[in-house]
Amino acid sequence: MTDPLPSASLDSIQTGQAVLGIEMGSTRIKAVLIGPDHAPLASGGHAWENQLVNGIWTYPLEAVWSGLQACMADLHSEVTRLTGAPLRKVKAFGVSGMMHGYLPFDQEGTLLAPFRTWRNNITGAASAELTQLFQYPIPQRWSVAHLYQAILNGEEHTSAISHLTTLAGYVHWKLTGKKIMGIGEASGMFPIDSVKGGFHAGMLETFDQHFEGKGGSWKLAEILPDVRSAGEHAGDLTAEGASLLDPEGHLQAGTPMCPPEGDAGTGMVATNSVEVRTGNVSAGTSVFAMLVLEHDLSRLHTELDMVTTPDGHPVAMAHSNNCTSDIDAWIRLFGEAAEALGASVSPDDLYGTLYAKALEGEVDGGGLLSYGYLSGEHVTGFEEGRPLFARSPHASFTLANFMRTHLMSALCALRTGLNILLEEEQVEVDEIRGHGGFFKTPGVGTRIMAAATGVPVSVLETAGEGGAWGIALLAAFSVRPQEETLPSFLKEVFGEDRSEATVATEEEKDGFQAFFKRYHQGLTIEQAAVNSLS
Repeated sequence: MTDPLPSASLDSIQTGQAVLGIEMGSTRIKAVLIGPDHAPLASGGHAWENQLVNGIWTYPLEAVWSGLQACMADLHSEVTRLTGAPLRKVKAFGVSGMMHGYLPFDQEGTLLAPFRTWRNNITGAASAELTQLFQYPIPQRWSVAHLYQAILNGEEHTSAISHLTTLAGYVHWKLTGKKIMGIGEASGMFPIDSVKGGFHAGMLETFDQHFEGKGGSWKLAEILPDVRSAGEHAGDLTAEGASLLDPEGHLQAGTPMCPPEGDAGTGMVATNSVEVRTGNVSAGTSVFAMLVLEHDLSRLHTELDMVTTPDGHPVAMAHSNNCTSDIDAWIRLFGEAAEALGASVSPDDLYGTLYAKALEGEVDGGGLLSYGYLSGEHVTGFEEGRPLFARSPHASFTLANFMRTHLMSALCALRTGLNILLEEEQVEVDEIRGHGGFFKTPGVGTRIMAAATGVPVSVLETAGEGGAWGIALLAAFSVRPQEETLPSFLKEVFGEDRSEATVATEEEKDGFQAFFKRYHQGLTIEQAAVNSLS
């Protein structure tokens, strides 16, 4: 941020009236500080990457804390530049992270198995068995699927579990001493009873009965975190937590904290998509669409997640593990080629130029085909992935078609899941609001997404701040001066902040459908790549 802040904004930082949000995304940890008007005042960031260790996608816990500390140091630098001093005190604070995953701890707080992230498709047997047991979709990414798969695998650590949590829940626990989780994040661990506002008691009992005798003496409810809804108090930043986050000792303890949430919940908040008939798409490393439901679905759909908004309203999620990672790799390759030819092109110009080129391509990609499967893709039945590009001898192999193909391919697994909601279940959505790197180049991501979904797509001006801003808003909501609902609070925050929605032409929709058909016909090629390339 380069523009000087108004005096009122500076005062809010200096008097401790600003609100802090931090989100640990797949490739970046970001902190956003917002003022009383909820507009961003300062930000900090730190890049990180997952690691594939012994076949498991993971982040070491040391990287979590070194990353958070680096992110806070970056925020301090920005605040110091603006005010002359680092950040000392905030009015409220919230943390968010990648949803799902598996972090089991023993009674002493020792991690019993490496962190297993959402990216791991290694729980197929557990997912299928639990889905049938509950008659409720339990995706492979969910914490309970990881837990039950570990039991099925005979992993000895399961008998010693005292606490099971997610990345956001873990960090919140260490910052506050409280084993608490926001209801939206909790809905990616175990099914939620939206009426009662907690984990589904009947399914907890069913799990315990099914699990009995298979190892461990705990009851599932005993090892899961306490569930809180948006707006509820979830503990205060302790002195130990402040020291973990900020070893330099700038940030004071005592700040009230909101329930930790996942990136799905913060995405809904950051796009003002928490009411029925609204939806949002988060498109970056992974891509998922969240549609807030007017009524229950007619039957079980194993391809979908059933989660909730941060205030507990039912949501159907179509999720794809892979979106922009393979596109990023190709763009880096083009950057290397430009550099080898003596050209100096900034990353922003490289992305902007190549993304925009996609709109010049044929609406069906000219006969080209790609799969950006860096990891498995549950909705199309892949436990592992191999990125690949293919074309027939007669395909129109142009740069424009190449880029359009990759952008459309990044959305095909998502559309596979959305077909269930939009076509089978006849879920009605007035507009989808997008956020994430896929939408960074104006007019490109929205047009491709509108063609892929058949629904008007908009990007809010503030959505670029992403989940860190979303969790900061939830933190502000938790200390609001008067009683109000989350939707009414967000209406005040957003006002008229909305771009005009992009509506795809019939030709563009038909072109995507033609590509979508080719994509599914070519899945045997992807399977052959998985089988052949170790």
